[in-house]
This record gives sequence, structure tokens and C-alpha cells, in this order.
Amino acid sequence: MKNKLLGIAFGIAILAAACGKVSVYNKSVDIPREKWSMDSLAVFKVDISDTLSIYDVYVNLRNTTTYANSNLFLFIETRSPSGAKLRDTLECMLADPYGRWLGKGFGALRDNQIPYKRYVRFPEVGVYQFTIQHGMRTQSLKGIASVGIKVEQH
Repeated sequence: MKNKLLGIAFGIAILAAACGKVSVYNKSVDIPREKWSMDSLAVFKVDISDTLSIYDVYVNLRNTTTYANSNLFLFIETRSPSGAKLRDTLECMLADPYGRWLGKGFGALRDNQIPYKRYVRFPEVGVYQFTIQHGMRTQSLKGIASVGIKVEQH
């Protein structure tokens, strides 16, 4: 009986490990002096070699507690290897309605991973370019420390 339970537990552990996501790309750029200018673009080049797999794409944001807003709008342009472009607007909630910061962290920094595209397939093999620009009305945002892209394969 004990061996049977141990075998079941081992099987569950293997299945849980097999069902996990694999990080394909995870890079961020630091924002100088935590002051993000509207004309400053964050560019990420992701090499995709598997067009059959399903992916999740996230935006990684690090903000400080001095950031003046509870949200952040981003303009994200995706360019495929053949040159096709897609431009999206993404709203990132960084604080709850009571003003409490979301994300992980302590002290003055908070790390947020915001879902951008879930369960997508990339139709072409090659390098996809993600360009991120803040879309707030303020020319220069204070309190944004870094921005990045994370791509996970299911």
C-alpha cells in the first residue's frame, strides 16, 4: 500500500512538471532615472522557432511607490518576421481602487506581470519585434523603473 501511494505521488509530480510552461524569452530594460519619456521606446526581439505551440505573452513592469497613477496605458506594436504590424493598447492596473499597490515586492519597488496575449500561436518562424511605448497624457512618467516582455510556451 505504501509503495502504491508513493508511486501515485511520483506520477503526479511528473505530470505537474510536464504541464508547466517553458520560458522562451524574458528580458526587461531599465528606465533611466525612473522617468519614462513618451518618445522613449522599449524594443524586444523574440526568436520564435515553433509555429505549432501555444504561447502566452506578458508585459513585465516595475514601478516605484512614487508613481502618481493607479494605472498605465501602453502602446504595443508587434512586427512579424515578414514585416506585418499589429498595434494594441494595453491598460495595466498597478494599484487597487483603495490605492494599494498591486504586484510583488517590498519597499519602494513593485513588480507586475500583466497578461498581454494568452493562448496565441505565432504564424511565422523568425524574429518578432515588440515595441512598447507608454500611452499616458504626461510626456514624462516618473516612477516607472523598468519594462519588459516575457514569452512562455505551453
